[in-house]
Amino acid sequence: MRKLILEKFNEALEQTDKTEQYENIDDNAILLETGLDSLGFAILVALLEEELDLDPFQLMDEPVYPSTFGEFVNIYERFND
Repeated sequence: MRKLILEKFNEALEQTDKTEQYENIDDNAILLETGLDSLGFAILVALLEEELDLDPFQLMDEPVYPSTFGEFVNIYERFND
């Protein structure tokens, strides 16, 4: 899951004309400091939904907005079971 998310993360960065690309990213990396803005985040979620047929943010009872890359990955891992 982490590898797929990182791949789509880089794709979202590309689609928002960001020059950053990550071969690896630390779980503690703050999402807002990675170059991914709110548009990029929306693109990332859409790309993952297309790939996985899953949007965990729509399935949550209480919305949670991840602040780190690790939290983002954990949300997808939790709802992909």
